[in-house]
Amino acid sequence: MKTFKKFIKYLVLIMTSLLLLALIFPTWTSSIKDINSISTLEQVEINGSDHEIMIRGQNKNNPVILFVHGGPGCSEIPYAKKYQDLLETEFTVVNYDQRASGKSYHFFEDYSNLSSDLLVEDLLALTDYIANQLNKEKIILIGHSYGTYIATQAAAKAPEKYEAYVGIGQMSNTIESEMDSLHFTIKQAQLKNNTEDVAHLQRLMEETSNGKTFTPRHLVSKYGGATRLIDNPDGNMLGMLFSTEYNLLDIIRYNKGLSLSQEVLVKDVLQHPLSAKVNSLVLPFYFVMGNYDYQTSSNSAKKYFDQLVATKKEFIAYEQSAHYPQFEEKERFFEWMHTTFKK
Repeated sequence: MKTFKKFIKYLVLIMTSLLLLALIFPTWTSSIKDINSISTLEQVEINGSDHEIMIRGQNKNNPVILFVHGGPGCSEIPYAKKYQDLLETEFTVVNYDQRASGKSYHFFEDYSNLSSDLLVEDLLALTDYIANQLNKEKIILIGHSYGTYIATQAAAKAPEKYEAYVGIGQMSNTIESEMDSLHFTIKQAQLKNNTEDVAHLQRLMEETSNGKTFTPRHLVSKYGGATRLIDNPDGNMLGMLFSTEYNLLDIIRYNKGLSLSQEVLVKDVLQHPLSAKVNSLVLPFYFVMGNYDYQTSSNSAKKYFDQLVATKKEFIAYEQSAHYPQFEEKERFFEWMHTTFKK
């Protein structure tokens, strides 16, 4: 009996030690073995709040891409390396956790002023920081999902800072997009005879059409409206824990920030859709959309694209992808980026 109690005592001690180690384990991004390469992961004060910034590329002289992640609150830093390895050969790639998201969430910071407008100002300030650090006059701005809500506004406010804007999983008229999503998900559930899901989704029809709710994302994902060729990378806690860029404390911060960001920021895109905020862009812009995207409807994005006034614009459809064409068809995306920006 004493031996068993001693075993339990040691087991608890070991488990506690492992938990503490996981909480405080140092984080880093792997080095790139080239003479003029860059691979950094650090906290930088931007617009009055510490932001986590990851910069990676084989040659600092290459054009710079600044990615704006979605969510709101869904950092892409934990899995970015997996999907941007090709891009790093021809571009310097910058990912950052937005204010109150991921490693940029700070437990004792006051987020009472958190808003999409503030995130736009953060992005503009970050752009200036990156341009100065990497000695670039202009950079390529890429938004994904909710990140397009922020990035499109930044591109409209300060087009002189950017070579071009690329919207992936582009937001548009939110209610129209959500109705597309709802109809798609109901149809797929019907095809699979999932009567419980059909009934649940049909009950959301009125609220969705009135701009009071979103199509449940777990059901959009379940029926193929989020990813087709890869597993959905967002919210993969085990994947985060085994990345070098995040530890257990960062995962806790991710979830705290996700909860806060969803509560504060999501209603803004329903009440103030992007299609009502930006109607023209004075820089080249491109929408890259997966045909199966029903998180941000490709059909609705195309209508918004047609309405946007610009001197140069292009809509690129990825036939095999859903909400993550830059990851699902990363080779094609890399080739397009190379052709478009490294002529």
